[in-house]
Amino acid sequence: MSESGHSQPGMYGQGRRRRRRRGERDGPPGQNLSGPSRDREYQPRERRDGSEDPPGPLIQKTPIILAKPPSERAKPSQNAPVSGAPLLEKPIMLMKARDDGGKPGTPPEAAAQSSGPGPSKVEREGQRPTQPVYQIQNRGMGASASGNAVDPMVGQSKLLHPEKMKHSIKLVDDQMNWCDSAMEYLRDQTDMLVVGVIGLQGTGKSTIMSLLSANTPEEDQRSYVFRPQSQEIKERGGNQSTGIDFYITQERVIFLDTQPILSPFILDHVINNDRKLPPEYNLPHTYVEMQSLQIAAFLFTVCHVVIVVQDWFTDINLYRFLQTAEMLKPSTPSASHDSTGSSGSDDGAEYYPHIVFLQNKSRREDFCPRNVKNMHTVVDKLMAYSHLKYKGTLSMLDCNIFPGLAQEYLDTEVNMFLLPVQENDGEDNLNKTGAGTYPLFSLLPGYRGHPTFSTMVSKLRSQILAMPRCQLSHTILTEKNWFHYAARIWDGVKKSSALSEYSRLLC
Repeated sequence: MSESGHSQPGMYGQGRRRRRRRGERDGPPGQNLSGPSRDREYQPRERRDGSEDPPGPLIQKTPIILAKPPSERAKPSQNAPVSGAPLLEKPIMLMKARDDGGKPGTPPEAAAQSSGPGPSKVEREGQRPTQPVYQIQNRGMGASASGNAVDPMVGQSKLLHPEKMKHSIKLVDDQMNWCDSAMEYLRDQTDMLVVGVIGLQGTGKSTIMSLLSANTPEEDQRSYVFRPQSQEIKERGGNQSTGIDFYITQERVIFLDTQPILSPFILDHVINNDRKLPPEYNLPHTYVEMQSLQIAAFLFTVCHVVIVVQDWFTDINLYRFLQTAEMLKPSTPSASHDSTGSSGSDDGAEYYPHIVFLQNKSRREDFCPRNVKNMHTVVDKLMAYSHLKYKGTLSMLDCNIFPGLAQEYLDTEVNMFLLPVQENDGEDNLNKTGAGTYPLFSLLPGYRGHPTFSTMVSKLRSQILAMPRCQLSHTILTEKNWFHYAARIWDGVKKSSALSEYSRLLC
């Protein structure tokens, strides 16, 4: 014990126990100090390498294995990335193009290397593919790709159904300037149909385009995507549409509604409001006519189908206008390296759209087979020297509108369709059989001579959407490429030397 009353560490502490372990006992060798179980001497343990344990206490620890098993260890590659550089994971392929050019027996890697990046040979030569080309955009995936992980929700959002437009937007404003607001609704895919419409004032162009695109006859006309004339505008003799309006459906059909051609209201507005005319136009009526020719020539270049709407049969000046617009139409751009395959044909012919003559607000006697045949004959003779595709792609006989007529009844069938006057409930009640007949027949609607307006619109829509979708240019155009192509055509139409020369002839 020390003076403070504590035991000395040298006598009863760890130092004493260590001396006993090393064999430094007080008694003689061989004497058992703690019982019969400690009668053998302490033998120092040898290590595997032949050395003895160092002096000190023996502490056993649980071993910790940090290495992976040999079966799970990755084999070292020669092309290992430099330490510190981010590892690039293999991208997730959402859609894979069908590989038709690979030979049998060729591995996929060799086939992919042989094809190489960039467009295929068919696309470089300007030929139309057998199936539409769909591309998935990588926009919005850069942040996730930099983090070595691709969010599957981002990829799924690219495959969602396109957003539906609620109303039409301007492609060309009332000042004949190009607008870029339609670009956000377009996609990088080639399966599209472009339908345009032209006609005189008050013929029902906007109403027909709304019924073909997104609306039904039962809906309120104020909710149509292309706003029709209001009662106030009709009383003033004005027009509702100005410039060119744009609307695209979820089925990727683009509809272009235009202002009326040769409009007297626009001419009156130019004269009475002292609107300053461009220097190349001296007279107001020349300016209005050239505006109409610009719109028609533009539609003949960028549309697959152009609907010519009339509300009576027929105006000979309208056919003269169509032939003039066809003459002033910009030529189809051709590839500089290959002129034979520029327009998808062997002779490199110009592109011309399909023309549909729509007789709106037709009366009952217009549906008489004899009158229908006469109308087809007149249109065929008026358009005999035109390059526009005005026959062979639309038929009223195929729609079962005239069930008793054979296909051979119309020798010269043109792309003509008749729409009756749009009826409502009040007019339908007036058409019922009057008094003096049997009570049963008085409840039935009167004789119309044609199917209902809704039925006729449905048949017209089916015929329009089934029109051939010819190639508009020497290259395959996606929706966005079509927008840039149309902007270039519109700028060329406004600066066309042919139109300027024609305007000088009119003056």
